[in-house]
Amino acid sequence: MIDPANLTANLIRCPSVTPNEGGALQLLDALLSDAGFVTTRVDRGNTSNLFARWGGQTNGRTFGFNGHTDVVPVGDADAWTVDPFGAVEKDGFMYGRGSTDMKSGVAAFAAAAVDFVVATPPNGSIVLTITGDEEGDATDGTVALLDWMKTNGENIDHCLVGEPTCPDTMGEMMKIGRRGSMTAYFTVTGVQGHSAYPHRANNPLPAMARLVDRLASHELDGGTEHFDASTLAVTTIDTGNTANNVIPANCRATVNIRFNDDHTSVDLTAWLRGVADEIAAVDDVDIEMRVQVSGESFSTAPGELSTLIATAVKAETGITPEMSTSGGTSDARFVKDHCPVVEFGLVGKTMHQIDERVEVAQIHQLKAIYTRILQNYFA
Repeated sequence: MIDPANLTANLIRCPSVTPNEGGALQLLDALLSDAGFVTTRVDRGNTSNLFARWGGQTNGRTFGFNGHTDVVPVGDADAWTVDPFGAVEKDGFMYGRGSTDMKSGVAAFAAAAVDFVVATPPNGSIVLTITGDEEGDATDGTVALLDWMKTNGENIDHCLVGEPTCPDTMGEMMKIGRRGSMTAYFTVTGVQGHSAYPHRANNPLPAMARLVDRLASHELDGGTEHFDASTLAVTTIDTGNTANNVIPANCRATVNIRFNDDHTSVDLTAWLRGVADEIAAVDDVDIEMRVQVSGESFSTAPGELSTLIATAVKAETGITPEMSTSGGTSDARFVKDHCPVVEFGLVGKTMHQIDERVEVAQIHQLKAIYTRILQNYFA
């Protein structure tokens, strides 16, 4: 039997800060290969990825797990009370960067999958897709794995992403979807001049103020069946102007939108451009806009997969998880184009923090949940 806490510790000791592999995927490759999984490194660009399959492609249904072994930087190492990559255990917790997000999740589903196929080989297949680029740009991580799968005729019927999903209590929440995320960058250009002679300049700041006020005060929607209301946040306004007697030539601002399934990035981009054009015409300034889309809104309709997960969680924790679409983005936004996908993992209260830590008992509990999911899926 694979001890998921011990495997978590070994993964934490791999300093896999994006995009460094740090030995984490090598460790998992060896573990899965020894258990009869056929493994393939699907590296692309500077990103390391691992694909592992147990069972033939035509042998019954295929259940997939998706996760990542890369982690965010430790920040101020001196502020940690332990070695960020030491996997120190104390007071029932395991400390280390990635302990919560999400080496414990990867360890739990890898351990569950290995023990399951060894003890009760299923009439079907299990696939693990593990990336080293979830915390970064995510262009050559899970996307590369899915591209490789398509090229090589690999298929998953249902997928579980092992991200931490529970706010406070183990078992309280699963994610059946995620909001879309996009960022718009604006540059308003006027005419520079002396502040004592404002009529000889064209100040871009009032135009920018009107623009961000229009955007921030607009109610995008009131929420939908599975999503809260969409939000727009102004994250910066800047001129770089250090002189108090100079009207600057330009001003920059950034807004971030988290949107539900009432919208697409295309229609939101058109709305942003329309407001900007109106302001530009009134104030006689030029407004450039650049948009970066991190992901579209999506949801997996409640049904077989969500019921499968909820049943296993209830059996192991006594709690029926809430179906939620809250939080930021995850690689489920890519997997959803391949098959139905739901996220479930442990409590994520300390992810990305100094002294990130996971309750050791929860790692074992998570493995038990994933094992029960496999048992019920292939029953």
